[in-house]
Amino acid sequence: MGLFDFFKKKDTGPDPLTGLTLPNLKIGYLLDFDMKTWQVEASHYYDWGEGDRSWEWQLISHDETIYLERESDDEDAWSVNRKIPVSRLDPAVFDHIRQHQDPPDTIVYEQVTYFLEEMAGGHFFQNGKGPGKELLSWSYQDDSGKKFLSIEQWGDDDFEASVGIPVEEYQFINILPAGTTP
Repeated sequence: MGLFDFFKKKDTGPDPLTGLTLPNLKIGYLLDFDMKTWQVEASHYYDWGEGDRSWEWQLISHDETIYLERESDDEDAWSVNRKIPVSRLDPAVFDHIRQHQDPPDTIVYEQVTYFLEEMAGGHFFQNGKGPGKELLSWSYQDDSGKKFLSIEQWGDDDFEASVGIPVEEYQFINILPAGTTP
């Protein structure tokens, strides 16, 4: 060992704190959003065909569960969504789906009118694994573009609904690895 070897930095392997960005969230990670600390409970993706994918992270705090979604087109678009009981939507929405194979073009929920933006069919990969579960999805947006509503159909009569808002990546801070990561 020479004199200069003494001052060399020891190689301790890869830095565990590099790559802590929103697109790289993994199960167990912690992050702050909206004045709360959240833990990544699950990490899913949707395959819409022809290379079109979107990603979803289930985030939990002590009293709430939200879903952070990322869609990539020319640039990333982020949203935070909260599931709502489908019973809170007008039952006519589901009658319309059963009769016409599609929901109506407008839906009113909690005094907000949402307009149909797009419909897609794809596969859902829970925690990025498995053969993928088929679904149909209808996405709605209000006039301002600041509120979203989506309906997902799993099978003939299994529906889920959620409402959401657009968010920016910078709103999520203090991303830290925690617990075990698969």
